[in-house]
Parts: sequence; C-alpha cells; structure tokens
Amino acid sequence: SMTAKETAEVRLHDLAKLAAAEVIDLAVLKAANVVPAFASKAKVILSGALDQPVTLRGLALTKGARAAVLAAGGTIHE
Repeated sequence: SMTAKETAEVRLHDLAKLAAAEVIDLAVLKAANVVPAFASKAKVILSGALDQPVTLRGLALTKGARAAVLAAGGTIHE
C-alpha cells in the first residue's frame, strides 16, 4: 500500500541517538537520516533500547514503544 511506503519505522535506539535534540519530530528524523526524505509519517516501534528521556512530536508509536518512551521519562506530543 502507498501509506506503508510513506510511513517510516523508527527504532527506540534511533531515538536514543537523538536524545540531545530538544524535540524529535519528522524533520529531525529526516535530517539525521533515520527516515528517508520521502517519508510523510514516522512510526516508532518497540525495537532496541531507550534509556534516556526524549520529547517526541507528531510521531505515531506502537503501544510497546509508547510505554518504553514514557518509562524512560520521555514526553509524547501527538
């Protein structure tokens, strides 16, 4: 499907690498080459470890990834 192609998957350890960013959104993920430039959406999946708080904005998350981000002290803005 078209939507699946445009939605890039982001792993928790990819977010950990970007923990220094004030807010992690689609633009930040693209700039860091975590997701391809053509992606219109990004979904965080439960893969890898996240041991530091991150602030996410406008990203989709699986149930497990959401729990992991919150457990690490992170903030999620829809």
